[in-house]
Amino acid sequence: MRERRLPILATIAVFVLLYALGGLHFNHFLSTGVFGNLLTDNAFVIIAGLGMTFVILSGGIDLSVGSMIGFVGIAMATMVAHGWHPLAAIAVLLVMGIVLGALMGWIIDAFEIQPFIVTLTAMFLLRGLCFVISLDSVPIKHPFVEAFSDFHLALPGDGWLSGPALVMLAALAFAVVVAHFTRFGANVYAVGGDAASALLLGVPVRRTIVGVYALNGAFGVLAGATYAFYTSSGYPLAASGVELDAIAAVVIGGTLLTGGVGLVIGTVFGGLIQGLIQTLIIFDGSLDSWWIRIVIGGLLFVFIVLQKLIMRSVTALGASAAPG
Repeated sequence: MRERRLPILATIAVFVLLYALGGLHFNHFLSTGVFGNLLTDNAFVIIAGLGMTFVILSGGIDLSVGSMIGFVGIAMATMVAHGWHPLAAIAVLLVMGIVLGALMGWIIDAFEIQPFIVTLTAMFLLRGLCFVISLDSVPIKHPFVEAFSDFHLALPGDGWLSGPALVMLAALAFAVVVAHFTRFGANVYAVGGDAASALLLGVPVRRTIVGVYALNGAFGVLAGATYAFYTSSGYPLAASGVELDAIAAVVIGGTLLTGGVGLVIGTVFGGLIQGLIQTLIIFDGSLDSWWIRIVIGGLLFVFIVLQKLIMRSVTALGASAAPG
């Protein structure tokens, strides 16, 4: 089990190294102001990543989360424009996200269809609905949204925790409790480790998979609402490709793509590492923005290879320790 913790230790080491590198090369990089902005700018990706963590831990994948974020933003903006309170709109969309997620989970298990196919279908459906609602950006003008945007908690120095950052931290606390301190969380790890063995041990596999995708749908709606508040608008093309950022955050955070191994907190570091890379490139000013994708792609490759080597090591150790 110690070997299985190596990916998250490597993630934390990379985060500290990048942060120290920024502090050595740029003035004020280590300030609480930069850290607060880092949390704010990446809050919605991390929230989406938290939901994705449960999906990947269970051995699945979800390609629809980016479209879910875009759909929630444009739907909420339109509802607010027609007189809805933002919280009422979020509540309705939250129910929709949970139901859609549960339906995807049920289809995946009941018909034994690959999660890739089912969630790809949902991705096209949700993105298409975005354009059905509106072809243009829709501003969100409401006193609650303005108050949320202005709210912050001061940090030592010149930084603060914004509304999106606080929502992300609350979502993190909830995810940690569910994943590591509930029976449902234990079932998720069991299903991701070996669904057949989990079924023999009495784990309700179908109920767990349905619950995982329903929970992921809820996190997707929360990420969409956070992003809409962050930008004060809804746009049908918003968050295109964010599902890949969320998956990258989970994998860089030390969760195995094969399922069953990983920690929720690792996803936060994975998301922050992506944000740090972007911040470093912006601070440098001489590199093209595409270097962000290049560096993240390289890190993702390294972590996938690292995971594979670690799992081979664990398997070899288990075989050598087996009697006879």
